[in-house]
Amino acid sequence: MIEEKIKELGYEVPEVAKPLAAYIPAKQVGNLVMTSGQVPLVKGDILYKGKVGKDLSEEDGIKAAQVCALNCLAAIKSVIGNLDRVIEVEKLTVFVASAEDFTAQPKVANGASELIGKIFGEAGKHVRSAVGVTALPLNSAVEIEMIVRVE
Repeated sequence: MIEEKIKELGYEVPEVAKPLAAYIPAKQVGNLVMTSGQVPLVKGDILYKGKVGKDLSEEDGIKAAQVCALNCLAAIKSVIGNLDRVIEVEKLTVFVASAEDFTAQPKVANGASELIGKIFGEAGKHVRSAVGVTALPLNSAVEIEMIVRVE
């Protein structure tokens, strides 16, 4: 049902990305599943590189956040098998590689938050941090961590 909703919105849950270093994509602890930071990786390539507000537009940052959110869902699915087991999205932490004077990190993070809201409805309402950083792995524009509660 959740994956059908994602397809209706014009997206798909990709295969879980292979870790870029010594970590696992997601881990379940009790009824929570936490993801490692997910970057806008599509079929092995970083789709959005550089700093938002310098190399990329705010709109590009929003799209990067959407890709990261879908990659988070892929990581969660790899642990729980079926996204229909997600009861509620609890938290997103959104890191935005930002130009020195760029301060619209919350708008970039909305790319992920609004997509999660469309996918999960009321259960997609979550707390969030949106943080501007100097650089991210592989020159990614955005990196997102997600925590969900599962049945």
